[in-house]
Amino acid sequence: MTTDTHRVIRPSILYFGTPVVLLTTENDDGTFNLAPVSSAWALGQHVVLGLGAESATVRNLAERPELVINVASPRMWEHVERLAPLTGADPVPEGKRALYRYEPDKFGAAGLTPAGSDLVRPPRVAECALQLEARARALTPGGGGLFLSVECEVLRVHADERIVVPGTQHIDPAVWSPLIYNFRHYHGLAPEVGHGFRSETAGPAGRAA
Repeated sequence: MTTDTHRVIRPSILYFGTPVVLLTTENDDGTFNLAPVSSAWALGQHVVLGLGAESATVRNLAERPELVINVASPRMWEHVERLAPLTGADPVPEGKRALYRYEPDKFGAAGLTPAGSDLVRPPRVAECALQLEARARALTPGGGGLFLSVECEVLRVHADERIVVPGTQHIDPAVWSPLIYNFRHYHGLAPEVGHGFRSETAGPAGRAA
């Protein structure tokens, strides 16, 4: 009798619950591109992004490494989805032409608002409660040339007052929730089930304090 309940599968994508960020970068003509990305992870004061090699964002970062990593919240999923079929690359790369169209004004198309940054030229997305001004430090090709891993150094963090634990520098995880891209479906976080031993925001009853 077997107790193995698993089987071998080959999913077309492996977005197993990843946060959605909106990247702002500067175009050749001084305007700004806005792109949704669902491959992002943080380590210390650095964020690593996975980007398609043909994207306008990669082209921009190779020439002008400043960017803002705007972390989307669940209520923003429709704005993100409006951006999803758009590209800032003109002409549209051949591999994207069946599904994507060129759009020079992505902020307008998505119904989002640019806000000035402090240390970099690209703007922040006003509707995002968490915004990270950053600089790309390394672009590493991978996947047989299909994508690049981009290591970014975070220079400044902007956080909406409502998601910061009062009197601290900490994000309140009981208040803040990122938008999660889970096998091409959008989700928010479920209620907390516990906290790590290094948590700096867990109160005596497990509630942020």
